[in-house]
Amino acid sequence: MQLKIMPKKKYLSAGRVPLVLFLCQMISALEVPLDHGKKAKLLEDLVQPPTITQQSPKDYIIDPRENIVIQCEAKGKPPPSFSWTRNGTHFDIDKDPLVTMRPGSGTLVINIMSEGKAETYEGVYQCTARNERGAAISNNIVIRPSRSPLWTKEKLEPITLRNGQSLVLPCRPPIGLPPAIIFWMDNSFQRLPQSERVSQGLNGDLYFSNVLPEDTREDYICYARFNHTQTIQQKQPISVKVISAKSSKERPPTLLTPEGNASHKEELRGNVLSLECIAEGLPTPIIYWIKEDGTLPINRTLYRNFKKTLQITHVSEADSGNYQCIAKNALGAVHHTISVTVKAAPYWITAPQNLVLSPGEDGTLICRANGNPKPTIGWLTNGVPIEIAPDDPSRKIDGDTIIFTHVQERSSAVYQCNASNEYGYLLANAFVNVLAEPPRILTSANTLYQVIANRPALLDCAFFGSPLPTIEWFKGAKGRALHEDIYVLHENGTLEIPVAQKDSTGTYTCVARNKLGVAKNEVHLEIKDPTRIIKQPEYAVVQRGSKVSFECKVKHDHTLIPTVMWLKDNGELPSEKRFTVDKDHLVITDVSDDDGGTYTCMANTSLDDVSASAVLRVVAPTPTPAPIYDVPNPPFDLELTNQLDKSVQLTWTPGDDNNSPITKFIIEYEDGMHEAGLWHHQAEVSGTQTTAQLKLSPYVNYSFRVMAENNIGRSSPSEASEQYLTKAAEPDQNPTAVEGLGTEPDNLVITWKPLNGFESNGPGLQYKVSWRQKDGDDEWTSVVVANVSKYIVSGTPTFVPYLIKVQALNDVGFAPEPATVMGHSGEDLPMVAPGNVRVSVVNSTLAEVHWDPVPLKSIRGHLQGYRVYYWKAQSSSKRDRRHIEKKILTFQGSKTHGMLPGLEPYSHYTLNVRVVNGKGEGPASSDRGFHTPEGVPSAPSSLKIVNPTLDSLTLEWDPPSHPNGILTEYTLKYQPINSTHELGPLVDIKIPANKTRWTLKNLNFSTRYKFYFSAQTSAGSGSQITEEAITTVDEGKMAMASRQVDIATQGWFIGLMCAVALLILILLIVCFIRRNKGGKYPVKEKEDAHADPEIQPMKEDDGTFGEYSDAEDHKPLKKGSRTPSDRTVKKEDSDDSLVDYGEGVNGQFNEDGSFIGQYSGKKEKEPAEGNESSEAPSPVNAMNSFV
Repeated sequence: MQLKIMPKKKYLSAGRVPLVLFLCQMISALEVPLDHGKKAKLLEDLVQPPTITQQSPKDYIIDPRENIVIQCEAKGKPPPSFSWTRNGTHFDIDKDPLVTMRPGSGTLVINIMSEGKAETYEGVYQCTARNERGAAISNNIVIRPSRSPLWTKEKLEPITLRNGQSLVLPCRPPIGLPPAIIFWMDNSFQRLPQSERVSQGLNGDLYFSNVLPEDTREDYICYARFNHTQTIQQKQPISVKVISAKSSKERPPTLLTPEGNASHKEELRGNVLSLECIAEGLPTPIIYWIKEDGTLPINRTLYRNFKKTLQITHVSEADSGNYQCIAKNALGAVHHTISVTVKAAPYWITAPQNLVLSPGEDGTLICRANGNPKPTIGWLTNGVPIEIAPDDPSRKIDGDTIIFTHVQERSSAVYQCNASNEYGYLLANAFVNVLAEPPRILTSANTLYQVIANRPALLDCAFFGSPLPTIEWFKGAKGRALHEDIYVLHENGTLEIPVAQKDSTGTYTCVARNKLGVAKNEVHLEIKDPTRIIKQPEYAVVQRGSKVSFECKVKHDHTLIPTVMWLKDNGELPSEKRFTVDKDHLVITDVSDDDGGTYTCMANTSLDDVSASAVLRVVAPTPTPAPIYDVPNPPFDLELTNQLDKSVQLTWTPGDDNNSPITKFIIEYEDGMHEAGLWHHQAEVSGTQTTAQLKLSPYVNYSFRVMAENNIGRSSPSEASEQYLTKAAEPDQNPTAVEGLGTEPDNLVITWKPLNGFESNGPGLQYKVSWRQKDGDDEWTSVVVANVSKYIVSGTPTFVPYLIKVQALNDVGFAPEPATVMGHSGEDLPMVAPGNVRVSVVNSTLAEVHWDPVPLKSIRGHLQGYRVYYWKAQSSSKRDRRHIEKKILTFQGSKTHGMLPGLEPYSHYTLNVRVVNGKGEGPASSDRGFHTPEGVPSAPSSLKIVNPTLDSLTLEWDPPSHPNGILTEYTLKYQPINSTHELGPLVDIKIPANKTRWTLKNLNFSTRYKFYFSAQTSAGSGSQITEEAITTVDEGKMAMASRQVDIATQGWFIGLMCAVALLILILLIVCFIRRNKGGKYPVKEKEDAHADPEIQPMKEDDGTFGEYSDAEDHKPLKKGSRTPSDRTVKKEDSDDSLVDYGEGVNGQFNEDGSFIGQYSGKKEKEPAEGNESSEAPSPVNAMNSFV
């Protein structure tokens, strides 16, 4: 396989087939090396036309005070001779005693320092270098002496103007060569300050947008500096006087330069375009720049002179266009448009290149240039216009190209291409050298290259030959072709290995071929381990007068000798005995403040160098801090050695133990081929070991990492080691979880848990699946399948036992003989229903069912159990003849009986039984019916007390929702409840079953009763529903309650209550003072605010106090039990008492609610204890109890 290499380097990748890498330089030119040395000696018999190597610039401005040196150097074989022309005619240097030519060179030296004038030698010079193969010529070199003329004497009148006017101070320097650099200074040679108001223009004039009184001075001086002659010329000082005016009239901007609304600017390609706008006005105008129909190039735009000058560097034709400057102040703006045209002197697109051809070959010289305007191309041969040069039948001129066909030795010549337009010219020499030479390799034989691992390796193969040889590279002494992944071939024959590895070591052969012969050369490559600092110096803070040690442990290739040196602040260490350096440490004793700084350890070999630095900070002595304990730092510098098929030795360097000794190292591995990114436990070793012999599995791409552990904890993992791929081997285990289960009546599905990549031991993992009927004499049937986890055997009998085994294999071989497991082919639905189904009723909600098992062969699968379907057909009372959904109970295994719970009493049920296997259910048995006996009913659906009177209550109810039989009667029990919630005697009444309403008479008036109501069947009584109700109040009692309300609103009664509250408050204050030692509460103020001067003392024989006490008999009803307006009580509320509603009475306590709330209202929020109300008794509460 051959790959053509273009002039730029190409990357070549190797596939499975051997690669022969070679270099074919068909485009780039080959020159004969003419330098001194071994290469030149190998080619000293070869000839080559002249080539100009050095010459003076085209426009050569000389210093008239020094000798003139016009350079012209050239190379060629044989060495060329030189001649010169001046102003187009031969320059005979022998006739001018001041002109000499340097030996072996064409450089002219004109001695004008002793005598003569530089002006005498002004002119256009051209050098010609010639040998037997042709002639090369230099550029036209224009010699001009530099000039720095004086300023013409002139009398400058003082300038007087008013404050705010504009001013331009002209400079008009003399015309010199090269042009002068202009700047303004005063008599003290101090530069005059410039700003947005005062600035120097590109022409050197000094512009004032408006003058100020401080601009008055007599020494405005323009200086012209001529750098070539290192002289400065000075203009006569200009005097400026600014007269202060009371007020200066403001004005809009006008342009001082350029004039008018538009101007034109022309610049050459590649130069710096400078555009200028300077304006006058008051206040001082600000300048802005824009490009019409475009934007200014961001990276090439510069603003100078306070944005008055716009510069664009490296201009091209694309920068042509209209640029607008805008001068603006508060009174207006002025615009100026500059039309820019970019012209171009000729520049190369393709410069002609030297050609080395063998006789009979073809070639081309191409000369392409561009410019604005388009340059013309002219050809010369050996310095003579090609039109008048001797004819050569092998060449043909086609504009900017010369085509050579079937060249001969006489075709050798030097060709010149001249591209010119009105702005300049380009001249290039290119030779055609016709040679017939077999290949020659110029690189020394058996050169040894030593390269650090993971760096590029460059193997040289300098060559020469005509025709141009092709280059091939081989590796190995026996000519073994290269098999690497990536190589880079350079056009000079160099082979580059971008990332050299250890296995890149070896002998490489470079072979150069052309039609005249073959040349070979061997070079040798050695790959060295990099030099590394595995223990770097660390930042240190030490006390003055103490000792510090910096460690620098270096690891290097054992064949290289490292040199380790220490620097302080990038300089040498102080030459003091306090500084000592041993193998791995720098020790500084008696540390002083001057020792602080950066210390650098530098380790270098002949191939590489590394360095590491640490800072030393010196502090005043302080108490020794307690040591800091932490988990260890991670190990580092992992290295694999003794690499065998099933073992490897891992070595590492421990990290800092952070003041707690390392107890053990934990080693983990990653399989980069099968489970990249997952780390597994490999081994553990004691904390004193730094080496471990690890057992490996075949065909695993191992990487290892190490963690250290101490009493504090475990370190972070180390960096991963290099990868190590073990050789493949046959599997050493078989798949697990082998099963055989059919999914259809005629198949057998064999499944297993496949081996993972780590367990495969090699490529090409497959499985050998074998099976046969257990009870037959059939041979094993086997099939090899890919790395899957299932195989389906079709056409099997229904539910037949099979023996199964699955064996792993790979490209290397088979795993050990696998274990045999038993499976079954697919199941089918059972064929027979269970017989002799019997039902025994246990009670009204439970029955037991029995059946006979079906024959095993009729099951046709794995027996899962028996399934009982049962459903309620109709009510025995025939009031509810509706079908409900069927219920299902499954009894596992071979059970032949089971219990049916949760039946409804007094109901008719039907059931059947089916056998179940893994495929599904078999046919159902014959239906069997049974009856459940009566049960106790549920509680009546509702109970309401309606139409209460003075001595009677009427009860209404709904029958039970689940009678569970035939109702025989209702039982009503009731008893009175007194004011202390004590229950009276219980009365029991039987009510016929057909009743839904009952009236109780002869009850006590204004009395609370509690009712218990239940239904009954022949099986017994059901659940009770309870309710409470109160008979109405008689008129006498109401009158007494009215009087109580009237007493409660009397002033004397309120005063009495206030006095009682005051006594309670005083007691509370005393208690609080004793408990809190002086706590204060603002009760007295509130008492005073509510005091009533008309309060009368309460008499002991006043009946009001007795009535108030009797209110205890009428405590509020419990919360949740107050009877609604319709007197309906739900079942779930029937056990509650109306007493809980007592909390809501506080809002009606008294007219003086604020006072009562201050002293007694807080009790509302305390939980009631037992059945007592949480509220203090009052006459109003007594009334509320009757509501």
